[in-house]
Amino acid sequence: MKKVLILGSTGSIGCQALDIIRENSDKFSAVGLSCRSRVDNLIMQIREFRPEAVCVGNAEDAQRVREEFPELNVYYGDEGLIEIAKMDCDIVLNSLMGISGLAPTYQAISMGRDIALANKETLVTGGKIVTDLCREKGVKLLPVDSEHSAIFQCLEGNKEREIKRILLTASGGPFRGRSLESLSDVTVEQALNHPKWSMGSKITIDSATMMNKGLEVIEAKWLFDVPGERIDIHVHPQSIVHSMVEFCDTSVIAQMGLPDMRIPISLALNYPERLDYSGESLDFFTVGKELTFEKPDRKVFKCIDLAYNALEEGGSYPVVMNGANEELVAMFLAGMITFTDIPNTIERVMELHKPSKAETVEEILAIDRESRVMARKLVRR
Repeated sequence: MKKVLILGSTGSIGCQALDIIRENSDKFSAVGLSCRSRVDNLIMQIREFRPEAVCVGNAEDAQRVREEFPELNVYYGDEGLIEIAKMDCDIVLNSLMGISGLAPTYQAISMGRDIALANKETLVTGGKIVTDLCREKGVKLLPVDSEHSAIFQCLEGNKEREIKRILLTASGGPFRGRSLESLSDVTVEQALNHPKWSMGSKITIDSATMMNKGLEVIEAKWLFDVPGERIDIHVHPQSIVHSMVEFCDTSVIAQMGLPDMRIPISLALNYPERLDYSGESLDFFTVGKELTFEKPDRKVFKCIDLAYNALEEGGSYPVVMNGANEELVAMFLAGMITFTDIPNTIERVMELHKPSKAETVEEILAIDRESRVMARKLVRR
């Protein structure tokens, strides 16, 4: 029985992970759960899965949960996430949103826990310190994002073979084919209308700006030790090929399947074995009629180049880019700025940034806070 701690259990990834645990109760138990604000949903999960500990967003919600479940260890806030990450478990599924996933992931690794990572910002902001600690502690870092899981699967049995390129696929989001001018007045509702995937609001907006793909380039660099210039984005609107790897002899291996996050989640939780799954099989006679690939329009989707530039500059630049993006996406969702304000303001924040050390979790979080303040100041101006 594998003991699983799920950080972000009420989000899309967390709920699908609990579906897998429910269907495989002989193999997994959910010993810890966390949520930021969906406490009603968390309470239903507690009743069904009976975890040993949970973490919520604030003290008021923590008191509410304690009153209903007096035997439960209840934590709250960012400090609570670090505390619950210390609990006894076999694997931590991190499906938190944004940089909030960094500190608890680092804590869990320091405790020797394997990580199923669905929080790309952990590696975008803390790639070096996280991967260094994984090596030191002998911890597995198992990707859950569909693209990185695909690359991981393509590399199985090929670990000693030289990688020529990683071909990172992208759906193109809801605005594929649009001009830059046409994006200035898009609404929040339009940006949240993703053509293929059902995801949380932040990652859906990142997909619309294509910042999500930029973040995934940085994540892929740290997961697979491949420099940015050898990671190519291929827009593939059908979302059947989840990513590919080209080796030094030009052979290309691809991982394919219908869009379904339960597959990479189950692989990460049960690695190295695969779980039986009753999902729909891929019918090549149907989907094979049209599988297309195209280059992303980097003049329209400026966030792609911003991410490549941050990766090339290194140090504190990815932290600054990510922090500004998180802040600006929240402002867009609140109706405070336009869609094109997101990449334009990130670019300005990066131009004004003075490089600094980003060698500890504390330093990274301080830089993140500074970048958010700068983004808000620039928007007000």
